Amino acid sequence: MRKVIVSNLVSLDGFFEGPNGDWFVVDEEFFEYARNLLRTVDTILFGRATYQQMAGYWPSAPAEEIADEMNNLSKVVFSRSLHTVEWSNSRLASDDAVEEVAKLKQMPGKDMVILGSATLASSLLQAGLIDEYRVPQPRLDRPRHPVISGHNGKIETATLKNTVLRIWCRRTLLSACLTDINRCALA
Repeated sequence: MRKVIVSNLVSLDGFFEGPNGDWFVVDEEFFEYARNLLRTVDTILFGRATYQQMAGYWPSAPAEEIADEMNNLSKVVFSRSLHTVEWSNSRLASDDAVEEVAKLKQMPGKDMVILGSATLASSLLQAGLIDEYRVPQPRLDRPRHPVISGHNGKIETATLKNTVLRIWCRRTLLSACLTDINRCALA
């Protein structure tokens, strides 16, 4: 069965950005993490807002492996307000995300990844469909990175209640501490 992986740059208290819209300063080591992740998936799952941000950047990004993967991988966009999606290899799924992703998990293929898309990730977590989290954290020795943000752009943490998580891998990058966390079971 295919896995659904959530990979997000997020603070410990669930924020996607700092108070000035700033965030991680990424380096070549982080880009290698991103390349490796994208090589293991064949589908990216997006909510509307993240899709629109990504579709506004990647089609005209300089040609390199990450841009090629982002543009060539299959993309499923969950939105009730969009009527069309134009980024290459994208399709709109306006139906129930839980039902759609449950079906996708049963299909043959590589794993799927959610980038950003907090509302989508939260609804799939609540339904028990998230298999793995990859959460690069800001390094404590780099004070420009928020560790506890306390700002907007917050992931919906209420759905984490009663979820047991297990850290299975930890790797320190120059720019971040990468922690992979598996969803084990609901308590």
